[in-house]
Amino acid sequence: MIIMVMGVSGSGKTTVGKLLAESLNWDFSDADDFHPPGNIEKMSRGIPLEDADRLPWLLHLQGTIDRWLLENKNVVLACSGLKASYREMLFRDKQRMKIVYLKGDFELFAARLKTRENHYMKADLLSSNYYRCFAAVRGNCPPNYKLFDVRLISK
Repeated sequence: MIIMVMGVSGSGKTTVGKLLAESLNWDFSDADDFHPPGNIEKMSRGIPLEDADRLPWLLHLQGTIDRWLLENKNVVLACSGLKASYREMLFRDKQRMKIVYLKGDFELFAARLKTRENHYMKADLLSSNYYRCFAAVRGNCPPNYKLFDVRLISK
């Protein structure tokens, strides 16, 4: 089984994902760790990634997810999944994959990113994430998604 914990930068994907994996005694993986150096360099300079930048990253993730499914591994994967097309590429098996979407306010996520240290994703990239992503999720949540409002689980 694979649980994808999705949300924009600052939503708590890594924190929630690690806690979930620990509580289930599952492996944890962060999709950020799969980015090639060129993507990290762009984001570090505040340049949003384009689809062409993301494709090699998505294909690498897709292959890894396929391997986990083949090996019947239990994994919690933190992954932004910014666009429906990205989620479609990564959501490989409706029976053995679930999605947890961390929803919250722009201001909350921006405040978190401003205090984040040692991460290439900076607060100035949040708007490119927040306002263009999750259009399909904002209203009604698809049946394979579990929606959590992070304002209710924030400190």
